[in-house]
Amino acid sequence: MGAPMAANILAGGHSLTVWNRSAQKMTPLINAGAIAAESPRALAASCDIIFTMVTDGPQVREVVLGDEGIIHGARPGTLLIDCSSIQPEVTREIGALLAEKGIGMLDAPVSGGPEGATNGKLSIMVGGSADDYARALPILQMLGSTVTHVGPAGAGQLVKLCNQIATSINILAMCEAMALAKAGGLDLDMVRTVLLGGAAQSWMLQNWGPKIVNDDFTPGFTVSNAQKDLRNVQQAAQALTLPLPGTAIVQQLWRANEAAGEAEDSNVSMYKAILRMASLQEK
Repeated sequence: MGAPMAANILAGGHSLTVWNRSAQKMTPLINAGAIAAESPRALAASCDIIFTMVTDGPQVREVVLGDEGIIHGARPGTLLIDCSSIQPEVTREIGALLAEKGIGMLDAPVSGGPEGATNGKLSIMVGGSADDYARALPILQMLGSTVTHVGPAGAGQLVKLCNQIATSINILAMCEAMALAKAGGLDLDMVRTVLLGGAAQSWMLQNWGPKIVNDDFTPGFTVSNAQKDLRNVQQAAQALTLPLPGTAIVQQLWRANEAAGEAEDSNVSMYKAILRMASLQEK
């Protein structure tokens, strides 16, 4: 997700400095005109606005607060925009430490998948101060077609967790519907087309339904990343004493994918887990 987002910033006419733990992943951006930094600390020393996009809270802490982290290179007045999907309290903790150094922070997780990142059509939910949001908005609008200031620090992450509940249960609905069609001997492409014409239509059915039709489970978005998000959902829900039974069902089906060695396959591999329960598909 981070690479196409960075490419859109570069295409928008901004000078861009990049860093990645896997240096070869920077090559296409460098070839397009970006400058490579040796560390997050070095990158921060040369940038006024910094984006981070990594896997989870521990990785954000390392990139921002580690020995070579952003906090050690950034000047007062720098703004960090974290597009990772992490726990809201981790965002608030990191933001408070940055504020002590005069560094601003927005949590700005995104939704829309690799397609949205490539096309600059993401939905971006932003938590943080109104002033920092106003400063970041022109760049965020290069990345997303929907950019919304949803509240103070951590609110962006909480909205993203709401998004992950809705998208995950939508995947479950799609996979169960297509599994019934498969079990009944129907043409999956025909069923998908019919469903898209009525009340069952959804982003998932439109954009990821073809993966099921074509038996293509290459990621996109992996089972392991989806499970990470739902663990964050359940941790937040536990703190609020909130039951989320649908989310728990989705977690168990993706756990079946993990047990079958499909953790790095597309998250719509849930379809295969359902078929295996009916002995309609081998491992």
